[in-house]
Formats: sequence, C-alpha cells, structure tokens
Amino acid sequence: MSRKKTARQVRQTRIVIHIVIICLILALGVAAAYLVIDPFSKEETQDIPVLTLYENNTEKKTFSAQTEFSRLPLFAEKLCVAEESESDAAVTAEAGIIFNRTDREVLYSHNAYEPLYPASVTKCMTFLTALKHGDLSAEITVTEEMLANLDPASSVAGLSPGDTLNLEQLLYGLMLPSGNDAANVIAWLVAGGEKEFVSLMNEEAILIGATGSHFVNAHGLTDPEHYTTAYDIYLIYNELLNYDKFLEVIGVPSYTAQYTNNGNPVTKTWARGIWYFTGNAEAPYGVTPIGGKTGTTPEAGYCLSLASSGSQGETYISVVLKAASRNSLYENMTALLSKIQK
Repeated sequence: MSRKKTARQVRQTRIVIHIVIICLILALGVAAAYLVIDPFSKEETQDIPVLTLYENNTEKKTFSAQTEFSRLPLFAEKLCVAEESESDAAVTAEAGIIFNRTDREVLYSHNAYEPLYPASVTKCMTFLTALKHGDLSAEITVTEEMLANLDPASSVAGLSPGDTLNLEQLLYGLMLPSGNDAANVIAWLVAGGEKEFVSLMNEEAILIGATGSHFVNAHGLTDPEHYTTAYDIYLIYNELLNYDKFLEVIGVPSYTAQYTNNGNPVTKTWARGIWYFTGNAEAPYGVTPIGGKTGTTPEAGYCLSLASSGSQGETYISVVLKAASRNSLYENMTALLSKIQK
C-alpha cells in the first residue's frame, strides 16, 4: 500500500471521526434541551417539539435562544424529583406531596404528575407572574370590563368599578380573601388584559419547569384547558419562596387596604382563611405552617398548597389536590406534615 494512499485514508478516517463527534454533540444538545423542557414526562415517545412553550398548545411557540432559553434553570441540581411513594391510607386526596425544600428530600409523593384542576391555587402563579412583570407601586382604576365574566358566587375581595389601588394592595386581595376580582385587575394592571397576562403566566411556568400546567385565566375558575399538577405547584411555590414580598403577604393574619373609589376613601380588611391559622386545624408538634393558598370548586375539589418550617429551621412544601371535603383537606395535609421527622 502506498504512503499517499495511506495518508488519504488517514485523512478520510479523521473526517469521519469529526463528523461522528459533531453528530454526538448535536444529539446530546437536543436530548439535554428536551429534558430541560419536560424532564418528568411519563411518556417514552411524544409528538411534542423540543422547544414548544407548553404542552398541548395548539399555537406552537418557541424560545428565543438569546433570552428565554438562557434563563432556563438546571432543575435536577436544586429541586426534588418525585417518584410514587408507597400507599398511605391517610392520604385520600387525588394527589398529595410533601418535599423538604432545604435538603431536597421527597417525604411523600402520590400522583405528583397527574393533571388536575387547581382552583384558586392558580393564584400562586398569578402572584409569581405579577412579581416578575409588575411594579408594586403601580396603580390602576377598576372598570366594569375587568370584573366581567366572574361568577358572582365565587370568592372576591369586594372590588368595585372606580376603585383605585396599587399592585401591592391587589396582591393582598389576591391571596388573603382569594379575590377573583383582584386576579383580574392584576392581569389588566400588569399586562393590559387577561389574555396577555395569561400568556405571561404560561411563559413563566415553563421557565421554572412547570411543563404539566396550562393556564387560561388568572383566578382559577374551572376551564377544561386550565390545569396543573401537584409537582408543578411545588415548582411554583419553590420559586415564590425566594421573594420576601410573597413571604410577607402569606405570613400576615390580616391586611387593611386603604384606597379610593372615584376620589372617596375606601377601607377594606382581608384575613387569611387557612385553618392552621384560624384554629380550626392543628399542625403536628414541631411543624410550623408559614402560609399557603387554598382553592375550591366543584370540579377541583378542595386544594391547598402550604409552606411550613420544621424544628431545625428546614422548609417544607406540601400540596393536596382534590380532597373530598374541607375536613378531608386538612386531614390529608396534616397526614403529610406528620411525615416530617421531629
């Protein structure tokens, strides 16, 4: 064999090796992107584009390589990854989880990834979106359009057309009395309308890995296309706990808002209704509830997301979705909190 032919073969071999290496790098990049967008999918094969903004969205949006994609976190390093726990007869709700946020330990997980209606627990995502895109001091005057299409029997903060409030006041009205009216007004204040705000909600959800969620409103009233999972609520709550304003709002027993209606002074006091703070339920010894968000509709059942601290200062996030009754909701939550080692 001639030296010339041998050299040519060497060059050809090197080219092939380089092509193989490049292909491997591209394949690993695509695989990594897929895992970041939907790291917890139960399906082995999915007909979902790698950079789809959220699951089951008929409008296939993609990330900007220079903005959103660069903001994606490395999920597995800082978050709990849940697997189904052994059955516990005390956990009767459709879904229930409790995670140690400090040590990233899963204490219990049942149906963590099942899509369910969240009811007013949706407002945690509303709060997060408002914090990221809004100005706490920005004001808005309520109009009839902002309050349209709300069920008059649903939970409200008592807002009326002509009321002028700022975003900070509205966040208290969102979380303490679970005001659906406050949710709508926040959407208008932050994004100029509910549709625009919901788009931001879905974008922010995907950026924290909540790929099992899809929101169509800011308040949580039932819609077939409005759903989330217990795990996604954990992701949302985990992100919210990084914000002092969120801890402040969920940590007060009540809040008095002073604002105006067409120039006339208005005063309203809102109180939180979670039973651990009203004396209707008692947390296990050594566990101190910090604050949370309830939600109830006929379709969603009784729901609660809760942050608590343990005796060593560690933080826990627990979620119950679709309990059969209010009593059952707190029985389920207390059963989850009982799994904290004293």
